[in-house]
Amino acid sequence: VFLVLAGIFLKQLESGGSARDIPSALIGKPVPEFALAPLDGLLDNGGAQVPGIDTASFKGKVTVVNVWASWCAPCRLEHPLILALRENRDVRIVGINYKDQTANALRFLGQLGNPFDAVGVDPRGSAAIDWGVYGVPETFIVDRNGLIAYKHVGPLTPENLGAKFLPELKKVLGNGQ
Repeated sequence: VFLVLAGIFLKQLESGGSARDIPSALIGKPVPEFALAPLDGLLDNGGAQVPGIDTASFKGKVTVVNVWASWCAPCRLEHPLILALRENRDVRIVGINYKDQTANALRFLGQLGNPFDAVGVDPRGSAAIDWGVYGVPETFIVDRNGLIAYKHVGPLTPENLGAKFLPELKKVLGNGQ
């Protein structure tokens, strides 16, 4: 088994590919069963607590799920792009705050802006494991039926946003999925 896996790894290296190019086994599958508490103290513009997230919250609207942490430098770099995605009101944007401290997460969103309609706190990373997350940031597109349609590993950049992510998002929005 080790030799087979080593061979696949070497072939991937020789082809110039990376782990980011390996498709997720979760594509086309329902979002995992989970429930995450809200980021305590994160308030919306009206002063109400921003809700947490759970499996049922993915039905009915196309959702972008961003797995992030305040200690993650690439998360800070991609954050303006996540904020820009919020301009599309046909899309719900939720965050999974990964292995973070509440005060640090609140400070991060206070400084950079809050793009999220909901934020679930994953202090031990157990929900992230169920989502197949290798590290932060990772961003998913979930269709209206609660099926994972796309997974992006690593930070969103202007290049990969335009070349990969937005076309996938438009495809899901256009399919009525």
